[in-house]
Amino acid sequence: QEAPSPTTEDYQDRLAPFVPTPEDVAEEMLKIAKVDRYDRVYDLGSGDGRIVILAAQKFRAEAVGVELDQDLVKQSRARIAELGLQERARILHANMYEVSLRYATVVTLYLLTSVNERLRPILERDLRASARVVSHDFQIPGWTPEQTVKVTSQTGVTHTIFLYARPSPPVSTSK
Repeated sequence: QEAPSPTTEDYQDRLAPFVPTPEDVAEEMLKIAKVDRYDRVYDLGSGDGRIVILAAQKFRAEAVGVELDQDLVKQSRARIAELGLQERARILHANMYEVSLRYATVVTLYLLTSVNERLRPILERDLRASARVVSHDFQIPGWTPEQTVKVTSQTGVTHTIFLYARPSPPVSTSK
């Protein structure tokens, strides 16, 4: 189901500037998450769509980007069409806090720690236990990464990638 179109309040919610993940770091994020053609990747704050496109093109996954900025949405959608990836890739013009992630098997993030913290309850509510979350440079407070990998991009800048497995909810022992 489609998320509702962003409202004026959504734009006041904009919490992260558009800083693209370097292509080589994006590829490493998808490799670390072991993305394959059986995955449905959601990129929250998808920017120019590079992770969505890479997931669909190189990893053959179904990929969904969620982006608030209309110009970036148009740019991403145009690039997806140009590459003929509409069967596997799409961009939602939506507020990431209002999009259901229940079909996601992998979620990619390049958002500030404070934003990740705000997203955590949504991830915990929507994601199934086997889902993976990959965050570029910023941790998810309260979650322990299964893997932390340092990657030096072609520009010589070192980036940190955090891989999380969706924690299983606590088992209730009450009868």
